[in-house]
Amino acid sequence: MIICTNKMEYPLRTQCQRVQKQMMVNGEKERVSLLFMKALVSRGSVDAVSQQMASHPQYLESFLRTQHYILHMDGPLPLPYRHYIAIMASAQHHCNYLVFLHSAQFLRVGGDPMWLEGLEVAPPRLRLLDHINKVLAHQPWLTACSDIQTLLKSGEQCWSLAELVQAVVILAHCHSLCSFVVGCDTDSEFPVPLSKSPNGTPPTFCPFDAANGNTNVPQSLASPPEHITQPWSLDSNCDMMCLKERIQKSQEEREKREERLLQTQTLQQTDMEEEEEMICFADPTRFITDPDFCYHEFARTEEDHFQVFRIQDYSWEDHGFSLVNRLYSDIGHLLDDRFRSVTTLPSLHSPDLKRAIWNYIHCVLGIRYDDYNYGEVNQLLQRDLKLYIKAVACFPDATKNPVCPLSWAPLKSSERIHVNLLIMEARLQAELLYALRAITQYMIT
Repeated sequence: MIICTNKMEYPLRTQCQRVQKQMMVNGEKERVSLLFMKALVSRGSVDAVSQQMASHPQYLESFLRTQHYILHMDGPLPLPYRHYIAIMASAQHHCNYLVFLHSAQFLRVGGDPMWLEGLEVAPPRLRLLDHINKVLAHQPWLTACSDIQTLLKSGEQCWSLAELVQAVVILAHCHSLCSFVVGCDTDSEFPVPLSKSPNGTPPTFCPFDAANGNTNVPQSLASPPEHITQPWSLDSNCDMMCLKERIQKSQEEREKREERLLQTQTLQQTDMEEEEEMICFADPTRFITDPDFCYHEFARTEEDHFQVFRIQDYSWEDHGFSLVNRLYSDIGHLLDDRFRSVTTLPSLHSPDLKRAIWNYIHCVLGIRYDDYNYGEVNQLLQRDLKLYIKAVACFPDATKNPVCPLSWAPLKSSERIHVNLLIMEARLQAELLYALRAITQYMIT
């Protein structure tokens, strides 16, 4: 008697596969929940970008880790500078969402509200970044060694090499993030306004802390005004009823005074927060000095002096990674993890399609791979998809709502988001390559 073990085991194997798949799904959901919880603890809210990326928890974790590192962790630039640079970068593409988000963060970390009135009132050192900001945003192939020299040798306003590298990473990060915001049609609703303290009092103050000796209590509340009646002293001729009435009357008067004082402070706090909130709605054009500078087709004709960036001459793996990691500790590993994560995400898209998207974006930005057959781009990418990719990657400010390709109709939302993640990361790497190559040229001259 012959027993077909495969047929007997098949139902069991199928059941095991279902269990494993369900465990993976549950694990991904738990991962997303944990990431959102961390975001709530650190920032008090979960921004719309993170919610869009939640369909790819593996990538989201890498993205948030990198973003947190460049904006909040140790680095040569002070925190207000970092968020202001992010505002400058986001404004180049008129991305209201990111401008508002970083304006609010800028104020929270102690930034001067006056700077939000426009680039002309920002410190001279930040204004020096304007040229390289617009070049990287719109025509990164124009980034030259002379631009780096200008920033590093500007007298008292000069940048250090470490500061410049961190600034370049922030610029490239925000430029590419603008592409994702536009590509995913992220809701333009603004984040939660600056958190308001209960009763209009400082966050560290509790109305009952004065009695407990809290040294953080505002002087106006800790020390009663001179006209406040002093506590009643015990009088041997006063009976208990009279004493209770006096105590009760004293308490009522004190409560009324405190209530009036708290109301006044609440109104002042509200006015101040409303003023800060209005500042956060700053028009992005305030941070743009050359509105006519925009994306143009990369020139490949012989009479033009722009040369094709050949990846064999300067690549991320062989050159960019080591340089950025040396000048800005650990950022190379974090960025490299992002690049690897986005290309290895589980997806319906074939590896060839992913590579075609990546190489096509680099191509329209002037970067070429000698070992790649660009005929595959036309074979794998339909014309409407190519138009969409180019619009989102190169001029997201001119296409607030790019038309989704017809080929996207049967795709899940997570698959569309994956394409936008590929666009964002390919653009990020392209900008970094141009900037880091210019820095390398400066260092060897």
